[in-house]
Amino acid sequence: MKMNALRPFAASREATAPMPVLFLGHGSPMNAIEENVFNANFQKLGHELDTPKAILCISAHWETRGTMVTAMRQPPTIHDFRGFPRELSEVQYPAPGSPELAETVKGMVHSGDVALDHKWGLDHGAWSVIKHLYPKADVPVIQLSLDYTKSPREHLELALELALLRTKGVLVIGSGNIVHNLGLVAWDKVAGEPFAYDWAAQANQRMKELVLDGDLATLADFGKQGRAFDLAIPTPEHFLPLLYSAALRGTNEDVTVFNDQPVAGSLSMTSFLFGQRPTLPY
Repeated sequence: MKMNALRPFAASREATAPMPVLFLGHGSPMNAIEENVFNANFQKLGHELDTPKAILCISAHWETRGTMVTAMRQPPTIHDFRGFPRELSEVQYPAPGSPELAETVKGMVHSGDVALDHKWGLDHGAWSVIKHLYPKADVPVIQLSLDYTKSPREHLELALELALLRTKGVLVIGSGNIVHNLGLVAWDKVAGEPFAYDWAAQANQRMKELVLDGDLATLADFGKQGRAFDLAIPTPEHFLPLLYSAALRGTNEDVTVFNDQPVAGSLSMTSFLFGQRPTLPY
């Protein structure tokens, strides 16, 4: 990687110790405004992490043909859902964008073209979790889209090209859910005790093992891992952000699993912190 690929965002910035990387299970949009154990842990984490210079988020909720990166100065808060209370639709997360970081990301990726986007903003996969980490909305945030024409291995290849961002103060966040099957939600158990179907518990456990082992190849071949994975990942968009986060883990870096809890049978809030050992319990 040529260092001039880091211009204009990072060429003038001194290298830092690598920022950690996150994968956050975002679950229901209501997690943006509810008080629960998941948000409490996001808030704890926000207090522990060094404040980044900027955030790059890969959200399950921005799929495009071709790869895009938001490049506006002030990204709008997108309420990309319906059927929820008005209170949720009134939430604003006015974090600034960073056209400079967007240009840098575009220059770093050589496995394909990255287009600068001026229309999208921050969808709920991004703001509903980042607002708990950085409630002041004072850290610039950009989003990288998921190109639905790419294979999982191609997504891994693209992710690896972003590794130098970690040494320039950029926090990379993947936001999705490793078990996400809305068609099989047990609606009568949404508000009850944590509950997982057998296949969901099996898939969640196996995915954690693969992440902890650093087995990116098997993670990328999720479509060949049997019935439990097929049910856990009926469509790939909520799983793919995990590949970006796991790919950026450095050699021998710590992995912390938190929010490891099922919801309504067919969802998992399991989240990962790569590259920093937390001091607070999760």
